[in-house]
Order: sequence, then C-alpha cells, then structure tokens
Amino acid sequence: MSVHAGSCLCGAVRFEVEAEFEHFYLCHCTYCRKDSGSAHGANLFSTQARLRWLSGEDKVTRFELPQSRHVRCFCSICGSALPVTPMDGQMLVVPAGSLDAAVTLRPDAHLFVASRADWDEALETIPRMAGFPD
Repeated sequence: MSVHAGSCLCGAVRFEVEAEFEHFYLCHCTYCRKDSGSAHGANLFSTQARLRWLSGEDKVTRFELPQSRHVRCFCSICGSALPVTPMDGQMLVVPAGSLDAAVTLRPDAHLFVASRADWDEALETIPRMAGFPD
C-alpha cells in the first residue's frame, strides 16, 4: 500500500492515508459544486484505505446534508476539504486537492454531468496562464 500525506490550507490539520485508490471521480452534482465552489468535486475513493490524523483532528468538522448521502469533512479554521468516511466507514473519500504530493492517477469519469454548471463547457479552449494576468 502507498502512503499519501495531506493537509489543509492553514496547516492545522495533517493526515496520512495508506491506500491504493480504486477510483478517481470528478463529480458535477449540485452538492459537490456547492462544496468546492467550482465546476466539480475531485475525489479519490478507497474501500481498503487507512486514515491517520497526524495533527489537528480536533479541528476536523463533519457535515452531513439531511435526507441525502452527501457528507463532507473540513478544517474548522480554514474550511479546506478533508478526507471523510461515509457509508458507516466502509469507504474513504479523499479530496484530491488535499494531498500534498501530485496525484498520479487520471480521473476515471465525470459524474452527474446533467447537473454540470452552465459555464463548464469547452474549458480546454480558454487561455492558460502560469499565474495572475499582467
């Protein structure tokens, strides 16, 4: 099993995940768009993973949306998305952007594309810049 280190934006929460990720999905559902504030959520999934909080576990807040299967964890200081164990702990979902090293997996699929944001189309045609525009 590979070990993946991760943290939140402010550094208060640090974790390790021992896992081989089984899936990498980009989810366009309304919930994931609201959570991320972006076009989609980008999450890695594993049924075999072990999560270990290295620091800041007391800063991890869990939110479950009533009458849905949607659950997320985040840092109570900076709001960064953090790993979550839905389905009574049978699954580990790790936000790809929370990992400190490059994710070498390619996404398996775009999910819930019928809920895609109106502006999320032909994004590959938009100019790319290394930083802020001059």
